[in-house]
Amino acid sequence: MSGERLVCSFRLAEHVFAIEIDRVQEVLRHQEITRLPLAAEAVRGVINLRGVIVPALDLRLCLDMEPAPDGIDPANVVVRGPGGQAVSLLVDDIGDVVPIPPGSYELPPETLRGRARDLIHGVHQGRDGILLVLDIEKVLRAAYAPAPVTFSRSGTS
Repeated sequence: MSGERLVCSFRLAEHVFAIEIDRVQEVLRHQEITRLPLAAEAVRGVINLRGVIVPALDLRLCLDMEPAPDGIDPANVVVRGPGGQAVSLLVDDIGDVVPIPPGSYELPPETLRGRARDLIHGVHQGRDGILLVLDIEKVLRAAYAPAPVTFSRSGTS
């Protein structure tokens, strides 16, 4: 990968993630979320962003992480999805804009397992530790994917 890249960083639990800055519309502190019935599992609801209704996705759920502890109000990283539609990613805390110099950006390690491996585009060793750069297209596809259907048997004779 050539040329310096800028990413917007944020924290989920003890991990620091990032998204390419050109995909980020804005970052916001906690916003009131209105729940939606029958939404995809990762869709926590919607927020009102200056009169525009924006889906709010639980990024922890997308990455198969533990739910946020009670009492933590998530921050919002509003990104532009397919067709320019705004989508809010719920994160624990917002970080900084971080430059990634050429040559320091690597593919995710083979030891990374689970859904996170599919959603992480690259890894950067920064001054504050490892930065996991997400592929926003894959994150959005995963968030809206239907949950697997499971059937239970009842009333066996």
